[in-house]
Amino acid sequence: MHILISALSRFTQPTGLCRGAANLAKCLAASEQVEQITFVLGSWQRQYFEEDFQLNSDKIKVLQIEIKNTSLKRNLWFMFELPKLVNKLKPNIAHFSFPIPFLNFLFSVPIVSTIHDFYPYEKPENFGFPNYLFNQLFTYLAVINSDGIVCVSQETLNRLQYYFPKVYAQGKSLVVYNYVDFENTQPKLPIKLNLENRPFILSVAQHRKNKNLDLLIQAYAKLIEEKRDIDPSTQLILVGSTGPETGNLIELIHTKSLANRIFLTSSIDDEQLCWLYQNCQLVVCPSSTEGFCLPLAEALYFSSRVVCSDIPIFREVGASDCFYFDLDDDPVENLSQAIVNTLKQPRPQLPPHEFRFSKTTAMTQYFEFYSSLLNG
Repeated sequence: MHILISALSRFTQPTGLCRGAANLAKCLAASEQVEQITFVLGSWQRQYFEEDFQLNSDKIKVLQIEIKNTSLKRNLWFMFELPKLVNKLKPNIAHFSFPIPFLNFLFSVPIVSTIHDFYPYEKPENFGFPNYLFNQLFTYLAVINSDGIVCVSQETLNRLQYYFPKVYAQGKSLVVYNYVDFENTQPKLPIKLNLENRPFILSVAQHRKNKNLDLLIQAYAKLIEEKRDIDPSTQLILVGSTGPETGNLIELIHTKSLANRIFLTSSIDDEQLCWLYQNCQLVVCPSSTEGFCLPLAEALYFSSRVVCSDIPIFREVGASDCFYFDLDDDPVENLSQAIVNTLKQPRPQLPPHEFRFSKTTAMTQYFEFYSSLLNG
């Protein structure tokens, strides 16, 4: 089987969306049923995909697209040039790793789209005006034009049912969880963070409003200022690509006089990320809404202590393996107290042999879904 994966996006640094596309390719490449994966990305993406995500399978053929990295150029390419490319290469399936604008009748093969979330509808402030209107349109086009839809969680599938009941009723969608696979990754100390054997709290998230990183900074500042039950040398490490909230986060850090305690980094490879998960005091996921939250699954993979906001998707992913705090009433106090309480708990045992978010499970689900589309 030949699968074409579209991963071309605006990002010049690795993000969770990019990791999801890379994981999809590596998952499919592990199957004996796959002969080739054509992995389509922009020329500005190639370096970090190959260096940070280890796309080293002989089955994965990276196809670099030379266009200008602007919204107009990318979306015109999706609409008119991507169909030509797919029809020329003739894969069995074309899988778009996130919602893009396209028209189904221009393609000669079944199209699958992965839907991570419905932020354009639920959190338009993530995009600003008028950008959120275009993102709503692109999500709409992706949903109604796809032959198959993969949702990354039951919560996302529920939102699909809410926003697109007619599409949901067609039965062409299913849940395939993002998977975690660091089996062949050797942990490596992130030297540039200058941790110097000091304890640290970790959060992995892009700088967007729904990620609530400002809430985490305020809770951390409260713990330090009040000298609560936390090692006074504890640092806060925020890993994630820049975004609309970056300026506000930096301003908040300086307002709280914590520039020597809170470190932001966006360029980090899997080896360094592994080390951070394995050596942190705990991981904090304070989001107000999520489609899945791969960092949460990654933290569970490494048996990290995890503090999460009490939202449905985190209950779905984290179940009883996380400590939850309430976003209502006084969320800063709720989070700071949850951190203190969690630090008093022993580190969880290693995950069971059959980890819930495994590559094998995802691979099986993808191929059953692809087969149903090809044989339908």
